[in-house]
Amino acid sequence: MGDVPEPHIGWTFLTNYARVLVAIADDQNVRIRDIAARCRLTERAVQKIIADLEQDGYLTHTRQGRSNAYRIEPGTVLRHPADNGLNVADLLRLLAQHDGTSQRP
Repeated sequence: MGDVPEPHIGWTFLTNYARVLVAIADDQNVRIRDIAARCRLTERAVQKIIADLEQDGYLTHTRQGRSNAYRIEPGTVLRHPADNGLNVADLLRLLAQHDGTSQRP
């Protein structure tokens, strides 16, 4: 068990769901432990976020031995009415413009 990350005080632009999705987009074979460290979340929180994303069709996974390979469903539309017409691929593309070294869909 790792240490519990230090909580963030105040608001942020990205949700934890977006952060987890970006981590998976960067490495579809990433471990939950590594997502948690990158996003400064607990492993339990990451597991819950992944389960929610899978339940709503944004993400699927397949077992490969002892690990998972994730697949983001790029055509899935964003949930908020203000984001009407945008999908996951649009969001990841926008975030990738900020970080030119990432390999996102």
